[in-house]
Amino acid sequence: MKIVYFTHSLASCWNHGNAHFLRGVLDELIARGHDVVAWEPANAWSLANLLADHGHAGLEPYRAAYPRLRSQSYAADDDPAELVDGADLVLVHEWNEPALVAAVGRLRARGGDFRLLFHDTHHRAVSAPAEMARYDLSAYDGVLAFGEALTKVYRRRGWADRVWTWHEAADVRRFHPPVREGAREGLVWIGNWGDGERTEELEQFLFRPARDAGLPLDVYGVRYPEGARATLARYGARYHGWAANARAPEIFARHLATVHVPRRYYATILP
Repeated sequence: MKIVYFTHSLASCWNHGNAHFLRGVLDELIARGHDVVAWEPANAWSLANLLADHGHAGLEPYRAAYPRLRSQSYAADDDPAELVDGADLVLVHEWNEPALVAAVGRLRARGGDFRLLFHDTHHRAVSAPAEMARYDLSAYDGVLAFGEALTKVYRRRGWADRVWTWHEAADVRRFHPPVREGAREGLVWIGNWGDGERTEELEQFLFRPARDAGLPLDVYGVRYPEGARATLARYGARYHGWAANARAPEIFARHLATVHVPRRYYATILP
């Protein structure tokens, strides 16, 4: 099959938590013989921030880990019909502009010979319904939702059997325990600050327990404002800034443990 995927960015994982999953899925599809085309908007916010902070060297871990993957950029005035030409399946991620989502939908409504799916991996369907109402999904064949709770939200909105749960998972070709165990020390957490959506939880379940147990804590991630960095310093945590997602396995392998601290919406409204 020819599969076209519209993503915010395949090349950058800077504040882009879906990148590792999409990379693994698309790479696996290529390995199984499918023709995969990934489109991302020119000057995507995530990529622009990565390049501003780390230059093109910041792309090297991704390129080394996924030599088969390539994404192409499109401009806002490009013809969507050319972008999906010859596709059997088109997937559009929710971190795309409503204009693009609608334009691809119109192609399907006019007889486009492809299946069209909307891929929703965020909590905005419940936290910001007015924002999601800007997306015209009327011509889409279905929705892929990241969890059963979100699937139920779409079902209540009339999607019935045209919404499917697609759990995000690790790319096991690259994300696995080390072949040879080395020295491990302390705790680690890889994640972005979370726009205030998990500040209390980070203190309760990570920073305070690590300090009280006398365990060193390394923190990786971006968008840590001055107040957040001050909080880390108060608890004795070491802040390292951005880490390429492809480096996560070797970072985890140097530490004793980590914890998962979801944003509040995922723990309460979308458990």
